Amino acid sequence: MSPASPAMNLDFSAIAPVAIVAMGAMAVLVLEVFLARMRSLSEFHVSVALALVATLALVLALGTAGQAFLQGTSSVFNADNPMLRLDRFSAFATVVVGIGALLSVWMSMQYLIELRINHGEHYALLLISTAGMMVLVAAVDILTVFLGLEILSLPIYVLAGFDRRKTTSNEAAMKYFLVGTFATALLLYGTALLYGTTGETGLDGIRAAFPSDNPLALAGLGLVVVGLAFKVSAAPFHQWTPDVYEGAPTSVTGFMSVTVKAAAFAALLRFAGGDVEPAAENLGRILWGIALLSMVLGNITAVVQDNVKRMLAWSAVAHAGYVLVGFTAGAPGHGAVLFYLAAYLFANLGAFAVIVALADRGRDQDRIESFAGLARRRPGMAALMTLFLLSLAGLPGTVGFIAKFQIFSVAVRAEELSLAIVAVLTTVVSFYYYLRVPVWMYMRDPGETPPRAGLDTPEAAVLSACAIAVLLLGFFPNGGFPVPVLQDATVLAWAHEAAAALR
Repeated sequence: MSPASPAMNLDFSAIAPVAIVAMGAMAVLVLEVFLARMRSLSEFHVSVALALVATLALVLALGTAGQAFLQGTSSVFNADNPMLRLDRFSAFATVVVGIGALLSVWMSMQYLIELRINHGEHYALLLISTAGMMVLVAAVDILTVFLGLEILSLPIYVLAGFDRRKTTSNEAAMKYFLVGTFATALLLYGTALLYGTTGETGLDGIRAAFPSDNPLALAGLGLVVVGLAFKVSAAPFHQWTPDVYEGAPTSVTGFMSVTVKAAAFAALLRFAGGDVEPAAENLGRILWGIALLSMVLGNITAVVQDNVKRMLAWSAVAHAGYVLVGFTAGAPGHGAVLFYLAAYLFANLGAFAVIVALADRGRDQDRIESFAGLARRRPGMAALMTLFLLSLAGLPGTVGFIAKFQIFSVAVRAEELSLAIVAVLTTVVSFYYYLRVPVWMYMRDPGETPPRAGLDTPEAAVLSACAIAVLLLGFFPNGGFPVPVLQDATVLAWAHEAAAALR
């Protein structure tokens, strides 16, 4: 008998979500060429057609990942050389990333027209970046981690500067590119050191062979963490965050603020998820310090911000710290981390969606003064913004409270009392700057420049989806939704089941 072909060892179901999204990106680019020649179609119709193609690709990818999660299967693309694995953990993270990308597509449709930057490559770049995130969350080899980071990063650099007419957008893209390139170089050097000291590139192999008494191995571990900490906006690797969040188009800011953070944290969870000493012990010490600095610096600096996008940027730094508190609790905290990422997605993306819905004739209404008297002009928008900000703060009755309670609880059970106390105190501080916006909306007179009066259907869908998720997951995190189709959606339990796949 002839030897088996190498192709027989390939399981394409492991890369199905990535492949679907990547093909969707190619379809968007090809379709735009044909639609551009049809002069009978308006700019809006072209945008809708491209967004529908992107939506179809993301829905198919979400369905594939969701089915893999519910079936509890685990598939490896190449069993002889494991690089990508679609298991319950990567399927859950893929769904979180995919939902964030899908809502971002809908959020962008009218916004791009409003800012006069409606170009089809926006949706293609968004899909390519999403494909990179899906590679990252499924990576089980340090080289694939690097590949996923690069695929997700390069389109994001372009999207940050998508509004080429604005200096702030160009500046955001340049800063993000330069700092991102430096962080990527550090991660790549760390990868080389880990391979040199362990002889492994697989994440399981690195953890098992990690020599704790080798300074080069410790340096490599630290450099890899730095590269990922940059992506999640954790201090002290956060310097790019406020400027990029402010300068990039708001729909792009919303997209990167939730999906990139979720993907990078998932990669870090995969790296630290196995209880294999001594790598986990050394990694825990590093993450403890980053978590403390992120919570303190992020919340204190957010207090003095007068631009809502910059305030949310510093808030993102603080939330990275809260997520890292779950890392310090070890394996029991990993499920809480995944649920926190899902909760943060709906609350934070909802807040950016409100800013998108208020943009008018090429101008973002992102100054805090722009929200003055909004409750009189747009009471629905004011109520939604208040809901999302209160969820980010962690008010009971919202998904943000459940997420923070989960994180703080596992920290206490792991006897990380000092870190838990700092987390609670900084959460109290966060109520001040989150509530500043509702004060301006409900207790100040309207300004001279009114926000956009209308609300596009896709924008309404995004706002509705985020608001429903914030409330339903806040009251029913373990299922029992008063909606038949969602009654069995036990998201909190699913997050813990996904984390269990790491062990």
